[in-house]
Amino acid sequence: MDSAVVQLPVNENHLRDLENRPPKSLRDRRLYVNRELSLLEFNERVLAQATNPRLRILERLRFLCISRHLLDEFFEVRVAALKQRIAHGAAKPGPDGITPRMTLARIRESTLKLIEGQYQVFHKNLKPTLEEQGIRFLESRNWTQRQTRWLHSYFLRELMPVLSPLGLDPAHPFPRILTKSLNFAVELRGKDAFGREGSMALVRAPRSLPRLIRIPRSYTRGPDDFVFLSSVLQNFMAELFPGMEVVASHQFRVTRDSELLIDEEEIEDLASALRGELMDRGYAKAVRIETRASCPSNVQKYLAAQFELTPNDVYPCDGPVNLSRIVEAIDNIDRPDLKYPVLNPSVPRTLTGDSDLFSVIRRHDVLLHHPYESFAPVLDLLRQAAVDPDVLAIKQTLYRTGINSHIVNLLVEAARAGKDVTAVVELRARFDEEANISLAARLQEAGVQVVYGIVGYKAHAKMLMIVRRERRVIRRYVHLGTGNYHSGTATLYTDFGLLTANPDIGEDVHRVFQELSGLGKVLKMTHLLHSPFTLFKQLVSKIKFEAAEARAGRPAAIDAKLNSLTDPKVIKALYNASQAGVQIRLLIRGVCCLRPGIPGFSENIRVRSILGRFLEHSRVYHFHNGGDPETWCSSADWMERNLHQRVEVAFPILDPEIQSRIVDEAIELPWNENMEAWDMQADGQYVSTLEGHEGKMHHPQKRIYKLLRN
Repeated sequence: MDSAVVQLPVNENHLRDLENRPPKSLRDRRLYVNRELSLLEFNERVLAQATNPRLRILERLRFLCISRHLLDEFFEVRVAALKQRIAHGAAKPGPDGITPRMTLARIRESTLKLIEGQYQVFHKNLKPTLEEQGIRFLESRNWTQRQTRWLHSYFLRELMPVLSPLGLDPAHPFPRILTKSLNFAVELRGKDAFGREGSMALVRAPRSLPRLIRIPRSYTRGPDDFVFLSSVLQNFMAELFPGMEVVASHQFRVTRDSELLIDEEEIEDLASALRGELMDRGYAKAVRIETRASCPSNVQKYLAAQFELTPNDVYPCDGPVNLSRIVEAIDNIDRPDLKYPVLNPSVPRTLTGDSDLFSVIRRHDVLLHHPYESFAPVLDLLRQAAVDPDVLAIKQTLYRTGINSHIVNLLVEAARAGKDVTAVVELRARFDEEANISLAARLQEAGVQVVYGIVGYKAHAKMLMIVRRERRVIRRYVHLGTGNYHSGTATLYTDFGLLTANPDIGEDVHRVFQELSGLGKVLKMTHLLHSPFTLFKQLVSKIKFEAAEARAGRPAAIDAKLNSLTDPKVIKALYNASQAGVQIRLLIRGVCCLRPGIPGFSENIRVRSILGRFLEHSRVYHFHNGGDPETWCSSADWMERNLHQRVEVAFPILDPEIQSRIVDEAIELPWNENMEAWDMQADGQYVSTLEGHEGKMHHPQKRIYKLLRN
């Protein structure tokens, strides 16, 4: 694979079918892209970043690791869900007309190509470039004698004491294997100390040791030479079976279903139930096995049978199966010249001259655009509230916050200072369940009233409300966001946050907290839209209004920036609007089940995916609205789960200057710049905007950073 940006293939068969047999109605299933295959397309775009010669080499390597990590999560979540549907007899096709079994077959085909591409990028593209920079990942065939002696010593000193090989026989059946752990199936010949004939043994790589071993400089050419732990184990495997012949050893890795099966209607204590489920998550039903490509088919079939899988669930890899662990090396290589330059987030000018954040927010709304602008003002506001004697109460939703969260520390401090503090902690935030259970317990110990949300609905809204007495007035200060209250992701994800003292918005947020913590009817809102109640209905209504405007011959336009678009009813509304003449631009980072550019249906719709240093995470909806533009920020994507099965909030941007900023930074710049952008085609594939481009190239993320620094 050459050094140019990977150009994703065009599905000519699908394009030809659409041209030869144009759709006749919105019921035509060819108008809808399969969600799982669209997610794999996103992973292809991430992998393409690993070949982008305009990026620094260690960041390209990081994109490869991200691609591998995304594939793990895809099997843990999406493939596992498909297998569950098949097992339960739910074989009904989706809007695209593809059944779960058909989807699994196509997933295997696409995944095999993706895996081949990942290892090809690593071996032929990244490794040679890294070696030019003095960074090497050495395979055993390239070890010198001195390196081999040192690694043998490392094996005896560090590995041997913690390894426990397990010979398989009637007394030692195939053991439970932890999800995503590195293991070896070892073929043996000869008799052991008890006279038992050897056949097969298992060796699990120790979890306590790093997966990459840095070779000391005195044994190699430079400071950044690494060896995979798997290579060391494989090379010295015979040491574990003295007197026997190791015929072959084959590394493998199993991926399991990550879903926690909790019947919320039947349990009395959600936290206790989740704790029990978390203990077994690592040993849930298997969904995939990865092996080295050299692993013979009989061993692959044997492993598949042990995990109650089929040979189609085995995915060979042309290299170490734990390739994503290279990220450990990236973070430990001291080569700033090979990584993104350090960017220091700015603080809005309106916040730099006044230490009293309450007075600033009282005067005007404040917009924060992360990570270009710092998350610190949110922490500073909470820090002031924790010690301010006039603050009576603090309420906050916590979806993902991190284990050592500054937010949680400040909520604890506020509770100990006598404030009434309420935290809505979403225990079911996938992969953060354990951390959220721990932080919930810590909050409760400090006197915080902890609410676990609503049975059957994840609390995904991002809200912070501070209630303050100011003379004879009770005023509410609110932060609403599109991201999480996590200082780490605030440096990696693009998100918007709004600080406001608008009394109507404050009252709306108060009512949402009432719905989350108490029992009662749906409360009417003045400004906010919230799911599962008003957001979907109002969203479709606004799309229909634009369609009516276009049919009446008036200007009409819709812009949206989302992570994903999958809801079939929203897609149909967008198709109808396009047919009416509405100009629609969709910036969708990941999954998009709508097909743009189909004559008679979506020729007025454009879809673009932006990739870059930061994960595009903010959600923005913008409507022409008859010449009185409306701009909304939200925690919700246009997906069934967000619009119908979660508690989400969309909030209007009422300040004209802030509205103009959001439109410029979230919508116009990404459509005007051309670097690291991909335009979706009618067949569901994506084409780089750099294809055939000869002019000056710009990236919207760099532009926004420079814009907000001036």
